Amino acid sequence: MTMTDASQRPARETVKRVPQSLIALRNILTFLLKSPTSAFGLLVLAVLLSGAALAPLLATHDPYAQDLQSALQAPSMAHFFGTDELGRDIYSRILYGSRITLTFITLVSVIVGPIGLLVGTVAGYFGGRIDTVLMRITDIFLSFPSLILSLAFVAALGPSLNNAIIAISLTAWPPIARLARAETLTFRSADYIAAARLQGASSGRIIWRSIVPMCLPSVLIRLTLNMATVILTAAGLGFLGLGAQPPLPEWGAMIATGRRYMIDSWWTVTFPGLAILCVSLAFNLLGDGLRDALDPKQMNRR
Repeated sequence: MTMTDASQRPARETVKRVPQSLIALRNILTFLLKSPTSAFGLLVLAVLLSGAALAPLLATHDPYAQDLQSALQAPSMAHFFGTDELGRDIYSRILYGSRITLTFITLVSVIVGPIGLLVGTVAGYFGGRIDTVLMRITDIFLSFPSLILSLAFVAALGPSLNNAIIAISLTAWPPIARLARAETLTFRSADYIAAARLQGASSGRIIWRSIVPMCLPSVLIRLTLNMATVILTAAGLGFLGLGAQPPLPEWGAMIATGRRYMIDSWWTVTFPGLAILCVSLAFNLLGDGLRDALDPKQMNRR
């Protein structure tokens, strides 16, 4: 073999690896689209993203504009979802509220995923006292209902959108940590981990380069399923007045203000409630679809 062939081999191998990852992503997406439930989840999330991005174009009214003469009007062509007690257009407020929901989902995922993954992989890899301490802390967080614990954190930090995100993040990482630890325990005795140790790789490098990638699929599935709980908790905090503060169009807060008029003006709580229901259901269905798509048995069948 010539020097030219040897120098070109890494380049060819690198080129081959990129299409394989794209093919795997395409196969997963195809699998999700073939499932009616997963396709519904993707559709709802696509609507959520579109509504958040295009809210200024899709909204028919200013979501903060008050018109007391139009208060509590039923759904019509002028106001698709009716108006609230201050005459604000509910359809436009739900559109802008999707931005708040998307902010919750994105920031909580960014915070919870790395924390849970780090705690779980470190505890599972090192074991011993480190594992005991980290898992006992995790058990303490898991012993309280997430909404109750979030209420305690928000009460300590003060009611606001940012504090609600912090509170929810502090309560949402333990299930991710438990899952990552369980996955790490199955991988840490593998031959490739032992080979990495013999080659002198540090514990941090082994965790980052070998164990974390193996835990990512399961963590991603769990994180997706947890988003439904995150949305419900955020809506619960908003309903209690501890989340996003008025006049922000947060869906839970909209239900809280509309519940006083729900007997005669059903639309004030129905449409925000349907928005919460659809998005929460979409994440559950998408999580189930991802679990099936990333299942090795399912992959072999495809």
